[in-house]
Amino acid sequence: MVSVYSFNKDGELLQEEKDTINQLSKMPLDSLNLDAVSVVTNIYRVAQGLRNKMEREVLSKHGLSWTSFSILYDLWIWKSVETKKLAELTAVSKATISNITKTLEKKDFVFRRTDTRDRRITYVTLTDNGKKVMEELYPQFHKGEVEIVSSLSVNEQKDVSELLRRVIKENQF
Repeated sequence: MVSVYSFNKDGELLQEEKDTINQLSKMPLDSLNLDAVSVVTNIYRVAQGLRNKMEREVLSKHGLSWTSFSILYDLWIWKSVETKKLAELTAVSKATISNITKTLEKKDFVFRRTDTRDRRITYVTLTDNGKKVMEELYPQFHKGEVEIVSSLSVNEQKDVSELLRRVIKENQF
Protein backbone atom coordinates (compact mmCIF):
# COMPACT_ATOMS: atom_id res chain seq x y z
CA MET A 1 0.00 0.00 0.00
CA VAL A 2 2.47 2.70 1.15
CA SER A 3 6.05 2.34 0.07
CA VAL A 4 7.81 5.50 1.28
CA TYR A 5 8.00 5.94 5.06
CA SER A 6 10.30 7.25 7.75
CA PHE A 7 11.97 4.57 9.80
CA ASN A 8 13.89 4.59 13.05
CA LYS A 9 17.38 3.12 13.37
CA ASP A 10 15.88 -0.35 13.86
CA GLY A 11 14.02 -0.13 10.56
CA GLU A 12 10.63 0.41 12.19
CA LEU A 13 8.10 2.93 10.95
CA LEU A 14 8.13 6.04 13.15
CA GLN A 15 5.11 6.22 15.42
CA GLU A 16 4.34 9.79 14.36
CA GLU A 17 4.08 8.69 10.75
CA LYS A 18 1.86 5.76 11.72
CA ASP A 19 -0.38 8.16 13.65
CA THR A 20 -0.51 10.59 10.72
CA ILE A 21 -1.47 7.82 8.29
CA ASN A 22 -4.16 6.57 10.68
CA GLN A 23 -5.63 10.06 10.99
CA LEU A 24 -5.49 10.72 7.24
CA SER A 25 -7.17 7.42 6.45
CA LYS A 26 -10.19 8.64 8.47
CA MET A 27 -10.56 11.77 6.33
CA PRO A 28 -13.53 11.97 3.96
CA LEU A 29 -11.43 11.99 0.79
CA ASP A 30 -12.39 10.29 -2.46
CA SER A 31 -8.93 8.82 -2.68
CA LEU A 32 -5.88 9.12 -0.50
CA ASN A 33 -2.47 8.64 -2.07
CA LEU A 34 -0.40 7.78 0.98
CA ASP A 35 2.74 7.45 -1.11
CA ALA A 36 2.40 11.10 -2.19
CA VAL A 37 1.69 12.16 1.39
CA SER A 38 4.75 10.31 2.58
CA VAL A 39 7.07 11.76 -0.07
CA VAL A 40 5.94 15.34 0.47
CA THR A 41 5.97 15.00 4.26
CA ASN A 42 9.50 13.61 4.20
CA ILE A 43 10.73 16.34 1.83
CA TYR A 44 9.30 18.89 4.25
CA ARG A 45 10.90 17.18 7.26
CA VAL A 46 14.32 17.07 5.57
CA ALA A 47 14.04 20.73 4.56
CA GLN A 48 13.02 21.79 8.07
CA GLY A 49 15.75 19.64 9.61
CA LEU A 50 18.37 21.16 7.33
CA ARG A 51 17.16 24.68 8.06
CA ASN A 52 17.13 24.12 11.83
CA LYS A 53 20.56 22.46 11.82
CA MET A 54 22.15 25.23 9.77
CA GLU A 55 20.55 28.08 11.70
CA ARG A 56 21.59 26.52 15.02
CA GLU A 57 25.10 25.30 14.11
CA VAL A 58 26.32 27.74 11.47
CA LEU A 59 24.19 30.80 10.77
CA SER A 60 23.51 31.91 14.36
CA LYS A 61 27.24 32.58 14.84
CA HIS A 62 26.89 35.35 12.25
CA GLY A 63 23.46 36.54 13.36
CA LEU A 64 21.86 35.27 10.15
CA SER A 65 18.52 33.64 9.49
CA TRP A 66 17.97 31.06 6.76
CA THR A 67 16.45 33.70 4.47
CA SER A 68 19.20 36.25 5.07
CA PHE A 69 21.80 33.56 4.32
CA SER A 70 19.89 32.62 1.15
CA ILE A 71 20.04 36.24 0.02
CA LEU A 72 23.76 36.51 0.76
CA TYR A 73 24.37 33.21 -1.03
CA ASP A 74 22.55 34.41 -4.16
CA LEU A 75 24.47 37.69 -4.09
CA TRP A 76 27.74 35.83 -3.56
CA ILE A 77 27.03 33.81 -6.70
CA TRP A 78 25.44 36.54 -8.87
CA LYS A 79 27.11 39.68 -7.37
CA SER A 80 24.14 42.05 -7.86
CA VAL A 81 20.47 41.10 -8.10
CA GLU A 82 17.26 43.09 -8.52
CA THR A 83 14.97 42.81 -5.49
CA LYS A 84 12.15 41.24 -7.50
CA LYS A 85 14.50 38.49 -8.67
CA LEU A 86 15.84 38.01 -5.12
CA ALA A 87 12.26 37.50 -3.93
CA GLU A 88 11.76 34.82 -6.59
CA LEU A 89 15.07 33.09 -5.78
CA THR A 90 14.37 32.96 -2.05
CA ALA A 91 10.60 32.34 -2.38
CA VAL A 92 9.63 35.28 -0.18
CA SER A 93 7.79 38.55 -0.79
CA LYS A 94 9.46 41.75 -1.98
CA ALA A 95 8.52 43.29 1.39
CA THR A 96 10.47 40.54 3.17
CA ILE A 97 13.43 41.14 0.85
CA SER A 98 13.25 44.84 1.64
CA ASN A 99 13.25 44.25 5.40
CA ILE A 100 16.04 41.69 5.35
CA THR A 101 18.26 43.69 2.99
CA LYS A 102 17.87 46.73 5.28
CA THR A 103 19.19 44.58 8.14
CA LEU A 104 22.01 43.18 5.99
CA GLU A 105 22.88 46.70 4.87
CA LYS A 106 23.19 47.82 8.53
CA LYS A 107 25.65 44.94 9.03
CA ASP A 108 27.60 46.13 5.97
CA PHE A 109 27.00 42.84 4.13
CA VAL A 110 25.09 44.38 1.21
CA PHE A 111 24.25 47.75 -0.29
CA ARG A 112 21.15 48.75 -2.18
CA ARG A 113 20.95 51.11 -5.11
CA THR A 114 18.03 52.40 -7.10
CA ASP A 115 18.06 52.12 -10.89
CA THR A 116 18.70 55.60 -12.30
CA ARG A 117 16.29 55.02 -15.22
CA ASP A 118 13.46 53.48 -13.17
CA ARG A 119 13.30 54.39 -9.49
CA ARG A 120 10.90 51.48 -8.82
CA ILE A 121 13.76 49.04 -9.41
CA THR A 122 16.31 48.40 -6.66
CA TYR A 123 19.45 46.30 -6.96
CA VAL A 124 21.17 44.63 -4.03
CA THR A 125 24.92 44.03 -4.18
CA LEU A 126 27.25 42.14 -1.88
CA THR A 127 29.85 44.32 -0.12
CA ASP A 128 33.45 43.27 0.42
CA ASN A 129 32.50 42.55 4.05
CA GLY A 130 29.58 40.41 2.88
CA LYS A 131 31.88 38.52 0.53
CA LYS A 132 34.33 37.92 3.38
CA VAL A 133 31.54 36.56 5.60
CA MET A 134 30.34 34.21 2.84
CA GLU A 135 33.86 32.94 2.18
CA GLU A 136 34.18 32.13 5.89
CA LEU A 137 30.64 30.83 6.30
CA TYR A 138 30.09 28.70 3.21
CA PRO A 139 32.66 25.98 3.99
CA GLN A 140 30.92 25.43 7.36
CA PHE A 141 27.52 25.44 5.66
CA HIS A 142 28.71 22.94 3.06
CA LYS A 143 30.00 20.66 5.80
CA GLY A 144 26.45 20.59 7.17
CA GLU A 145 25.07 19.78 3.71
CA VAL A 146 27.45 16.84 3.46
CA GLU A 147 26.47 15.63 6.94
CA ILE A 148 22.76 15.73 6.08
CA VAL A 149 23.18 13.28 3.18
CA SER A 150 26.06 11.23 4.58
CA SER A 151 23.88 8.14 5.03
CA LEU A 152 23.30 8.01 1.25
CA SER A 153 25.80 6.63 -1.25
CA VAL A 154 27.00 8.94 -4.03
CA ASN A 155 24.68 7.15 -6.47
CA GLU A 156 21.74 7.54 -4.10
CA GLN A 157 22.52 11.25 -3.75
CA LYS A 158 22.52 11.58 -7.55
CA ASP A 159 19.24 9.65 -7.78
CA VAL A 160 17.56 11.85 -5.17
CA SER A 161 18.85 15.00 -6.91
CA GLU A 162 17.54 13.80 -10.26
CA LEU A 163 14.12 12.94 -8.84
CA LEU A 164 13.81 16.26 -7.02
CA ARG A 165 14.86 18.17 -10.16
CA ARG A 166 12.05 16.41 -12.01
CA VAL A 167 9.54 17.44 -9.32
CA ILE A 168 10.82 21.02 -9.50
CA LYS A 169 10.70 21.11 -13.30
CA GLU A 170 7.22 19.60 -13.56
CA ASN A 171 5.85 22.06 -11.01
CA GLN A 172 7.84 25.05 -12.25
CA PHE A 173 9.12 25.95 -8.76
